[in-house]
Amino acid sequence: MLVQRLGYMRSAVVGLLTMTAGCLLFLPASTSGLFVTFLGALFVLASGITIIQVVANPLISALGEPATAHSRLTFAQAFNSLGTTLFPYVGAILILGTLATVNETGLTGEALAALRAQEARVIDHTYVGIAAALGLLAAVVWLFRNRLAETRRPVTNPLASFALLARPRFAFGALGIFLYVGAEVSIGSLLTNYLMQADTLALPAQAAGERLAFYWGGAMVGRFVGAWLLRRFRPANVLLTVAGSAIGLIAISALSTGLVSGTTLIMVGLANSIMFPTIFSLASEGLGHRAAEGSGIICMAIVGGAIIPPLTGLAADLTTLRGATIVPLLCYTGIMAFARYCRVHVLLSERTESGNAPATELA
Repeated sequence: MLVQRLGYMRSAVVGLLTMTAGCLLFLPASTSGLFVTFLGALFVLASGITIIQVVANPLISALGEPATAHSRLTFAQAFNSLGTTLFPYVGAILILGTLATVNETGLTGEALAALRAQEARVIDHTYVGIAAALGLLAAVVWLFRNRLAETRRPVTNPLASFALLARPRFAFGALGIFLYVGAEVSIGSLLTNYLMQADTLALPAQAAGERLAFYWGGAMVGRFVGAWLLRRFRPANVLLTVAGSAIGLIAISALSTGLVSGTTLIMVGLANSIMFPTIFSLASEGLGHRAAEGSGIICMAIVGGAIIPPLTGLAADLTTLRGATIVPLLCYTGIMAFARYCRVHVLLSERTESGNAPATELA
């Protein structure tokens, strides 16, 4: 609805300013020390991020030839991965590095109050810096708001957008995003503890947290490479290959120990690389002027990142961290099924256009 009313560029400004507000809300949250206030700040921050995703994905897909939309979106998403590669490492140093060495359980009175004041200062300084950067970026986008010629469309009933789910390809793609984000976040969430296990790498907390950068770094490298591959191979075939690779890597990790177990789970990040942009663009093919509506629904599907990780945690409680990897493995199996569906669908379409498909197959 924002894109329909304001256009892409102005909606991007709204998203950036919402993210800025979310960061600034961490200041009162750190002062109060209440978990619910942190959740509120995170909710506002995540809402701004989602607005940016709804705006950016269809916009990038539209800025060029439809045939290269998969590659273009993958290339743009690589810079998303650049951020997720650098900042877990920075965060591990800034937060875990300064605070993880202190055992809070033995502190009382003034000592405990001093530690919590130190924690609050770390949080405040970090999020004020992020807010300043986001505010500056919002100002830059606002200055260029008129550089993009846009045709505004009447604001429609948002519930009408869900009619798009009647299209099998789009509905399957939305499910694919749900499964992908859930699997990616699940592995990213358990990876630090996984690498700390005695039968994996037996790393201390900070070192394990720093290794998380390699997981997201694999996605970044894979997206730059994937942008090139997607110009030369069918997107559905590339998606099928990387989903199968993720399944294989998780299976090896769960069934092995030591360096092999830890390294193969980290390498799943490389397999993740092209999944989000490729699933998004495959699901969105043919939406035309309804691309923003489709983007909104697909971005709603990232709620998989809020549903599947708790299921993974429950599986870990019932079994082990290794046993819990079955949950993301099943998610990647669903993504493989979507890739196969798109592969068959594209092949049949091309054969139909060329007139080479038999009559029974066309039926």
